[in-house]
Amino acid sequence: MIEPRAATGLLVSALIRRIEAEGGSAMVIAKGDAVAGAMLLLVADRGVLAGLYERVWRFEGGHGLERVGPDDLSAPGVAADYVARRRRSDPDLWAIEIDHRDAERIAREVLIS
Repeated sequence: MIEPRAATGLLVSALIRRIEAEGGSAMVIAKGDAVAGAMLLLVADRGVLAGLYERVWRFEGGHGLERVGPDDLSAPGVAADYVARRRRSDPDLWAIEIDHRDAERIAREVLIS
C-alpha cells in the first residue's frame, strides 16, 4: 500500500514559515520539483553555517535528517560548490538556507514523519 505524503513544495513553505515565525530567516537557494524533489538544508546560526542536512527516507519507515557534505564548511564557497554538484546530478533538488539558533530542531519537527 502506498502511503500519502506531503509535496516537497508544501514542506518547504511550512519550514520557511515556521523558521520565520520563531524569529529566524529562511530562503530558497534552489527550487526543485514541487511534488517529489529531494531537500537539502543549509543550517546556520546568526549567519554562520553549522551544517548541511538532507531529508532522507529511512528504510525502517518515515523520514529523517542526515548530515551530508564536507566536514569543514568554514572555507569560502565550500557549501555553494557542494550544492552546485548535487544540483548537477539531481536538478529536482531543493536547497533551502535556514538561519535560527534552533534551526535543526525546527527542521526535524516540521520535516520528519
